[in-house]
Amino acid sequence: MNRKQVDAWLAAYEKAWRTPKTEGLATIFTPDASYRQGPYRTPLIGLPAIAAMWETEREGPDEVFQMTREIVAIEGDTAVARLEVRYGDPVDQEYRDLWIMRFAEDGRCRSFEEWPFWPTQPTAARPD
Repeated sequence: MNRKQVDAWLAAYEKAWRTPKTEGLATIFTPDASYRQGPYRTPLIGLPAIAAMWETEREGPDEVFQMTREIVAIEGDTAVARLEVRYGDPVDQEYRDLWIMRFAEDGRCRSFEEWPFWPTQPTAARPD
């Protein structure tokens, strides 16, 4: 993968999120892709599981949000990007996120892992 390919994939991801239903998923993820919503979360495996999660997580294709992205690193088939997503107008929810993506030879993602952070999230675990 190169920077141009990864940037195109990130744009396709955003487009798929904004598309009705989950029809665009097969163009960006392999059929057996894994999708981990956090570093300690159990991965979802396969397009049907990812599609079900997308439908649950988003308000719909008309959901108001802005997304900015920056590619941090690319090594072979693996890329890391930093994203900022702001939901609503006015903004009522925001995240900064790191995405780790591993790509198949055809350019679709076979492994996706995100590390989301939000403004009120503590930076360290606190003992009980």
